[in-house]
Amino acid sequence: MAAKEDLYTKVTPRRQRQLRPGTIKHGSSLDVLLSMGFPKTRAQKALVSTGGRSVQAACDWLFSHVDDPFLDDPLPREYVLYLRPSGPLLHQLSHFWQQSRVTCGKNKAHNIFPHVTLCQFFMCADSKLEALCEALQSTVCQWRGRFPNPLPLELYTSSNFIGLFVEEQCAEVLKKFAADFATEAASKADAHVEPHKKQLHVTLAYHFQTNHLAALEKLAKGIDVSLGCDWLAVLFSRDIRFANHETLRVMYPYAPQNEDELELVPGDFIFMSPVEQCSTSEGWVYGTSLSTGLSGLLPENYIVRADESDTWVFHGSHSFLNSPSGAGGGFDGLDSRLLDEPGPGEPPSLSVICPPMQVLRVNSQSRLPKRSLFVCRHGERMDVVFGKHWLSQCFDVKGRYVRTNLNMPASLPVRSGGYRDYDKDAPITVFGSTQARLVGEALLESNTVIDFVYCSPSLRCVQTAHNILRGLQQEGKMKIRVEPGLFEWTKWVSGTSLPAWIPATDLAAANLSVDTTYRPHIPVSKLGVSESYDTYISRSFQVTKEILSDCQGKGNNVLVVAHASSLEACTRQIQGLSPQNSKDFVQVVRKIPYLGFCACEEQGDTGVWQLVDPPILPLTHGPNHSFNWRETLLQD
Repeated sequence: MAAKEDLYTKVTPRRQRQLRPGTIKHGSSLDVLLSMGFPKTRAQKALVSTGGRSVQAACDWLFSHVDDPFLDDPLPREYVLYLRPSGPLLHQLSHFWQQSRVTCGKNKAHNIFPHVTLCQFFMCADSKLEALCEALQSTVCQWRGRFPNPLPLELYTSSNFIGLFVEEQCAEVLKKFAADFATEAASKADAHVEPHKKQLHVTLAYHFQTNHLAALEKLAKGIDVSLGCDWLAVLFSRDIRFANHETLRVMYPYAPQNEDELELVPGDFIFMSPVEQCSTSEGWVYGTSLSTGLSGLLPENYIVRADESDTWVFHGSHSFLNSPSGAGGGFDGLDSRLLDEPGPGEPPSLSVICPPMQVLRVNSQSRLPKRSLFVCRHGERMDVVFGKHWLSQCFDVKGRYVRTNLNMPASLPVRSGGYRDYDKDAPITVFGSTQARLVGEALLESNTVIDFVYCSPSLRCVQTAHNILRGLQQEGKMKIRVEPGLFEWTKWVSGTSLPAWIPATDLAAANLSVDTTYRPHIPVSKLGVSESYDTYISRSFQVTKEILSDCQGKGNNVLVVAHASSLEACTRQIQGLSPQNSKDFVQVVRKIPYLGFCACEEQGDTGVWQLVDPPILPLTHGPNHSFNWRETLLQD
């Protein structure tokens, strides 16, 4: 592999991205992306850059980076191996991080969570990441029972540095572990790893103001280093091009006014190099978006400084205990303690618990206007979570459904055409049902009344609508009108035929709250395979107008449950706006998550509608990776 200096010389000092912690289930996820038509190098880069959270995350990354000038750049990522504390000691260190920041402001130590550095940053090709993770797992397995426990630490202070140093004899043992990992990484992943040669330590503070020394030292002396701690070997990566850039967080949205400006989305990160600021106007900075890889000018007052590690990608952790619980296994395992105890400054995106849905209570002054249209995307789908070959995981040779994972539904409706019809018309997961029910509960608590429910014929949309009604406590009281005209752009359907959707009578027989007497505005026979973009947009506009016309005078609020594309296609033209071009349309659609929810209200009797704040807050949650207890816990 080329030397780092050679690689740097090929890079203009601007551009790109990363994403949030996770690990890759590389084989199956890569196969799914390749089957979708993505080039192998792009698919690998997307999986590595998203930490392998899911195929959906990788797809979102690829769509968001479609205009990234470095999308096909062969530059590898930089990796680093840390020891990270967990348990009581981590709680003490976290308290120090928080108190020192509040008391004395941010110093250089706050850029990264508490850790002991075991090696220098090193490079590894995207195609070799799985082998690198296997090298780490193998080395940790060899060292279980040999790792120093407890790890003795001693406080050291100077005029501009405070840290906890590892006792010298134990430090030599840790360096031997790092050397063993370097040997494994070279053998399995062709990666050149240089073990840390300096004194091993946990940095508590450095590059702080001299007058803060006494306060920081007092806080440091309050850390009880004798507390129990399971040290975890953790692997992170970062984009090599932004190693020396400042990391900024976007606080407010900004729409570009000129071609050389960058669109800003709250929560995104911007990489900014001081070298690139020489020619910028006062109040403006030049930077590169993490989310898109695009570079441009942006207003300085729309961003704040962030921590360097906020944009790092997490690739796995391993415990040195003899009886590991949840230690990462290559690409699949995340240590449960690492998930439960994010360090200071680290984004909490590893959480696998869905937070409670918050609601906005509507008072008499803020009540929705006379007529409202709500459009939302369906819930989490089985084929995305369990991969392209999910049918083989839960149907036996006789075509009988067998639940093999808690996130798979207990049962599925019987299909007249056989279970293979699920291949193009996948159901939602148990978690998808939960997502939908949470949205229904939030609508109920916000005092929002739904008068009519329409949905796409896709099973995932029908099931989502049904579970929203459950949350609204309207199951069995309100019927879902299945409207084929609400199906997504048929160009996105693989193969030469549309899905064989389950008839309304069969859906009702499966205890789904479907109106079997409803006559669609656009029947299935009117849908064509691989329709043009203009045809899809026209169809969506037509069916939305006809639905609103049918419901006029009969009820105030209409809920449409369909696809990510529906939030744009069903609302744009009723606002009197012209359709976007297909490229911009795709850019909007890729930003819409499961149960993405929007609201439109009619402006008096003008027939023109306008997007407004929905009556509920958005739903956000993290991924949960597959776990095989035999592979993880039954180790020699």
